[in-house]
Amino acid sequence: MAESFFNLLKRERIRRRTYKTRAEARQDVFDYIEMFYNPKRKHVRNGMLSPVEFERQKGIETEGV
Repeated sequence: MAESFFNLLKRERIRRRTYKTRAEARQDVFDYIEMFYNPKRKHVRNGMLSPVEFERQKGIETEGV
């Protein structure tokens, strides 16, 4: 999974781009990650729950154990 993410990051954002400063590069990568990780998007692998809802439910389940 991580390889897929980093491949997309390189292909869609970083490749063929020159940053003037390290801070500019860091901010661009941060913006890409924020766009990529949509906390409201539902995922098939976690029962069609958003990541936030999935983590909330798992937190409730583990608190009761």
